[in-house]
Amino acid sequence: MKAVFITGHGGNEVVQIGDRPRPTRRPGEALIRLHAATLNQVDLYMRNSGAGITHTLPQIMGLDGAGVVEEVDADEPLLKPGQAVVVHPGLACGRCEFCQRGEGVLCTGMRFLGEHRDGTFAEWVAVPARNVFPKPEALDFVQAAALGVNHLTAWRMLFTQARVKAWETVLVFGIGGGVSLAALQLAKAAGARVIVTSRDDTKLDRARALGADHGINSRHQDVAKAVLAATDGRGVDVVIENVGEAVWSAAMKSLVRGGRLVTCGATSGDQPPADLRRIFIRQLQILGSTHGDLAEFHDLLRFVTRHAIVPVIDSRFPLDHARDALDRLESGQQFGKVGLDLLA
Repeated sequence: MKAVFITGHGGNEVVQIGDRPRPTRRPGEALIRLHAATLNQVDLYMRNSGAGITHTLPQIMGLDGAGVVEEVDADEPLLKPGQAVVVHPGLACGRCEFCQRGEGVLCTGMRFLGEHRDGTFAEWVAVPARNVFPKPEALDFVQAAALGVNHLTAWRMLFTQARVKAWETVLVFGIGGGVSLAALQLAKAAGARVIVTSRDDTKLDRARALGADHGINSRHQDVAKAVLAATDGRGVDVVIENVGEAVWSAAMKSLVRGGRLVTCGATSGDQPPADLRRIFIRQLQILGSTHGDLAEFHDLLRFVTRHAIVPVIDSRFPLDHARDALDRLESGQQFGKVGLDLLA
């Protein structure tokens, strides 16, 4: 089968497009003919170094994907051949203490497609049937694929970790990236007020068109002061961020007393000043979050359908142009997800 895979670490010179063995479905698994995938920052990380992630080269890239069921066990109750589906890319062990108590997202043996094993930038993938869910009918395959990482990550951050309420105000840093846009869409659908930041006025305008209540240009404005001005000096209830060190001080200063900061990344550095006095005097909560479990994905898909949420797609590339797609993601100029049309 045709696939996009890495043969080493570096730049696009290690990204190959060619033949790889088609996966063989095992009992309990579903074989999916993939129609689309989308890119994530971890794809760049795996290409660049993959440090700290156990993997074997060559390895097919890609975490999320959507397609059609090709083969499945005859007694599988929820899936059938020909069904359009979306894939949850986290394969939990089902045996560790966290899996046993229903917290698969904390699994000590978690293996992700595109990180620890072959991924979704390919014509086929075989995964446990429990990781396969019906595709929301209103979405095309690229849009549906986008839900598997960014929207699921934002869902857990907002509703599992922060427990956002409809009357609260949420500050989202770095609008334009996949998780940040997903957080905007989900928080607005839940009824919350959303403030967004960006260093690009065009991205702020586009975010407002998607429902953002207020935009702050972090290149020209002091974010914390702008947040306090926009909230009558109160601050926000929740901060959603994946930038880390560069925005940490502003994020902390933007929170109301008792507010919650949820982080899922550290692209600008992972050693910000702790600001412990602010944390304990104002009784702030700092919450880490990564991806989401199968139950959360099930809830997300229902929510997306009920509220007619359509993931924002920046651009689409055929599989043969996967290097161009990686360049687009690496540029930081995208607004929304960069997609791969695997049938083009």
